[in-house]
Amino acid sequence: MSTTRQHPPGGLGREPDGMGTASAVPADRQWRTLSLRQATGIVPMARDFARQALHDWGWLPASGADRRAAAEDVLLVVSELVTNACLHAGGPEELRIACSAKALRVEVVDSGAGQPAPRTPHRAGRPGGHGMFIVQRLCLDWGVTRAPDQPGKTVWAELAAPA
Repeated sequence: MSTTRQHPPGGLGREPDGMGTASAVPADRQWRTLSLRQATGIVPMARDFARQALHDWGWLPASGADRRAAAEDVLLVVSELVTNACLHAGGPEELRIACSAKALRVEVVDSGAGQPAPRTPHRAGRPGGHGMFIVQRLCLDWGVTRAPDQPGKTVWAELAAPA
């Protein structure tokens, strides 16, 4: 699993310049974006937004245990990434979710300079510090994208689409 990696041009996400133009997004990918600037109740709002996107994309209502687990994993990753931005980066600015036939991508944009990383050693019995460990365990990959000469970052995670 990577902790800092630029995704390749034309890969699963937007180009590293952060512009998010239509030409940078593969045609088979459906994007949803939620502004979180100055919002209250950010984590529940983000989960509700993600849940609605999963419903619209046919992940919910889940037809079986595997599909239900995949949807719950997405909601947990959204919660963890948004919570991390709240606790360590001055709050999230935007949540983006993209869906394709093979993967779902979650991106949280914030203005923080910090570098998210799973705490090591991971201590399962202690409170706190589990967010990025959970993301690392549930996702195919995750990382951080920074735009040159701009503050902040985008923390992204990719999860497999249910079979």
